[in-house]
Formats: sequence, C-alpha cells, structure tokens
Amino acid sequence: MRRRTFLAGALGSAAAVTLAGQLRAAERKEFRVGYQKNGVLVIARQQGVLEERLAQYGIAIRWAEFSSGPPMLEAMNVGSIDFGATGDMPPIFAQAAGAAIVYVAGQPITNGQGILVPANSDIRTLADLKGKRVGFTKGSSAHNITVLALEKAGLAYSDITPVYLTPPDAGPAFARGSIDAWSIWDPYFAIGEKRQGARILASSSEIAKTNSFFLANRGFAQEQQKILSDAIDALAETARWAEHHRGQVAKSLAEVTGVDLEIQTIAANRSSFAIGRLTDDIIATQQAVADRFYKLGLIPKAIAVREAVWTPQQS
Repeated sequence: MRRRTFLAGALGSAAAVTLAGQLRAAERKEFRVGYQKNGVLVIARQQGVLEERLAQYGIAIRWAEFSSGPPMLEAMNVGSIDFGATGDMPPIFAQAAGAAIVYVAGQPITNGQGILVPANSDIRTLADLKGKRVGFTKGSSAHNITVLALEKAGLAYSDITPVYLTPPDAGPAFARGSIDAWSIWDPYFAIGEKRQGARILASSSEIAKTNSFFLANRGFAQEQQKILSDAIDALAETARWAEHHRGQVAKSLAEVTGVDLEIQTIAANRSSFAIGRLTDDIIATQQAVADRFYKLGLIPKAIAVREAVWTPQQS
C-alpha cells in the first residue's frame, strides 16, 4: 500500500470507468469489493452476506484485499473494483486528484487506531513528538491522526520527520527503531501493542473525532443504484449483529485475514461497527479534515466533500 499518486491514475482511466458504469444491473455479473484486514466487510465476507443478498440479481461477489485505503481507491477510480471501505484521508486525496469515487455511507472510529511508541521511549506526551520520526501511510487515516495529534499538542507538521511507510513495512521499521513513533490502525495497532510490547501514546478518541467511510466508483453508483443500496442495507444489518457478537466477530476476522485470534479479539472489542447515512455532522467533520490538509499543502487543491456524496434517486 504505497501511496501512489491518483493524478496519473485519473488520467487515461476515464474509458475504463465509463465502461464499468455502462453495465446495467441485468447485465452485470460481478460486484467487486475491496476490503482490508478489519471491519464489517471482513465479517460480511466470512458470513457470505453480500453473496446471499445479491443472489437475486444473479451477481457473484469478487473480493480484493488491500492493506490500506489509498491503493484501494486507485483501483476504484479506474473501475477495477466497485466498492470498498477506508478511513477518512484516502477519499480526500482521491477527490483532490479528481478520482471517480463517491461516499455512500459513514462509520465512526473509536479506539481502533492511534499512535504507538516503544515501551521504553522518552516520548510521554504528544508534545514530545517534536523532532521525532513518525511513521505512517501517506494519505491514510493514520496520516490524519498524526496531523490532528500535532495540532492538539501545538506543534506544526514541520516539527516532525514524517516517514511514509505501508503497514507491512512500518511494523519492522518500528521494531528496529528506525522510526520513533507509529501512527496506525487495527489490527496492526494491536499487533504493535501486543507482539512488540509497544505503548499507546494516544488513541484516536483522545485526539479527535474521526470517521471511516464506505465508497463506490462514481459510475457504478450512478448506474447500479439498486445493487449498491441493497449491499449497504445488508452491511448495516451485519454491523448491528456485530455490535452484540464481538467474540464471533473476532473469529470471523481471524479466519478471513489469518491474523491471530488474540489480536483480532482486541480489535473487535474496541471497534465501532455501526453504519449509517452521511449526516451533515459527518460531512462537516470530513470537510474540516480536507480544509486542514489543503492549508498544510498536503493536497493540491481545495475540495468540497459534499460534491462527492452519493445521493440516490428516489424511486
């Protein structure tokens, strides 16, 4: 999950997106879903939720695993996948680069991500990050948590040395001391905490209110409204079940991802699974994130988040 720029992907991909969007429900044979090693989509895959719900259309589900949001949305932009879930930052970078994606549902983040430091580190407060090497995936929710943490501590982005690493690369770098702090999400957050003995400097809920999102290819959302609406409804039902069956959720996560049950139990117990519509409050929170990153020069232009919010037509 290296953060490749969307600008190159956006150019020359219009034909692929248009072709994907032209398929009508009766003609479509697959619903292509991108997922990571956590969350409702993993549970849905293990339980066959989408397969059952969309069988009425004769549609098969094709799953594609990603280790972070940026490459998932690159694939969505070019029409390689139709739907997926990410944290708050990937869609902002994508929209700023003109990607063909839309927000279709929202989900609050509780303590499933944060900033880790080695157990014996002299970093005790967020202010102690000044002058330190902080690792995270560029354009990910961890990028936003880092910026918010610095803001909370009264530090500038230039006060740290950002080290852009994918989760699989950041883990070893953190273990050997190549970075001083690691901003990351579950299950990697729990892996660092339990397997590497890391100390939680701050959880996301101690830093700021954040959200994650379900997104779709814009052409797909326009042309396949019924399929998309049914999929979101099925996932919302799965999320309601998950809130009350966390032990079973952990088993599902472990079976699908191959991550140890102990780790996924930690992740499941501190996750929020609820899925809902994009309220004005969620949109405003996301707009503030976009404005902050533009002000810092981390995205190339100002964006209006609301312009990328899917509004299904009333039948």
